[in-house]
Amino acid sequence: MAKRVSIEEFYSSSQNRIPEDLKTGIGHFNVFRLDEFAGPKPKPMPFNRRDYFKISLVSGRSKVHYADKVVPVDEHVLVFSNPQIPYNWEQIDEQLTGYFCVFTETFFHQFGTLLNYPVFQPGGIPVVQLTHQDIGRFTPLFQRMFKELDSDYAFKYDILRNLVFELIHEALKLQPAHTITNVHSNASERITSLFTELLERQFPIESMGQRMRLRSPSDFANQLSVHTNHLNRALQEVEQKSTSHLIAERVIKEAKILVRHSNWNIAEIAYALGFEETAHFSNFFKKHTDLSPLKFRKIEII
Repeated sequence: MAKRVSIEEFYSSSQNRIPEDLKTGIGHFNVFRLDEFAGPKPKPMPFNRRDYFKISLVSGRSKVHYADKVVPVDEHVLVFSNPQIPYNWEQIDEQLTGYFCVFTETFFHQFGTLLNYPVFQPGGIPVVQLTHQDIGRFTPLFQRMFKELDSDYAFKYDILRNLVFELIHEALKLQPAHTITNVHSNASERITSLFTELLERQFPIESMGQRMRLRSPSDFANQLSVHTNHLNRALQEVEQKSTSHLIAERVIKEAKILVRHSNWNIAEIAYALGFEETAHFSNFFKKHTDLSPLKFRKIEII
């Protein structure tokens, strides 16, 4: 897999001048019209992670590849990208239209926590399919971003931050209520939140020197200073899944990404994911996908 793309590399590759505020440490925000980037026969976008956030409003047929999923888009879509999830677009129509904004996490310093919102969380829904009617809720927000960015109003960046949060909230309103995670309040929910944070902290796997250390329910229970049975009961209550099941789900998600998009051999992938034997990893992978890692890679390449 290619290395993570920095915000500076985004500007260099798009032949835009690198803004001066990237070096100030106060954070960065910008907004663009998509047709300036996704013209006829565009260069393929590499599948990798970026070290910045991005929200895209896109009209036209395409496919969104993110993490281990592929989402076909027939009309309109709103996509929330964050530094933890690799993604790319596969353009089908000759011309895509729309807008996108990019921003760094430091742009929101002391203004709210972006990763608290489900569209940026593991297991959330970062790709929101839209109808023609829905487009009318989002297009004006991007148009206001252009207007505010060009203004000389002293507090324009606060308005831009509010517009980003408005995009997030409007998108969440379109999602079923049960998919939106509430603030953790009881003991089981707090343990589940801490477990999820520990699990996600081990990803993404981006180099061969990196290795998943917490692999078993007892590993996580010890780290959280609770009994394994207590951890399992909490996760069953909140997620309706066992500790082992949740760990396996996350490992197979990362395994698919590495098998599909990296040039590492299977033994290297197995080691990075905490397997002592390549055969154990192959059996695990086949159990969850019905394919061996090599067959999965071959099918994905074809």
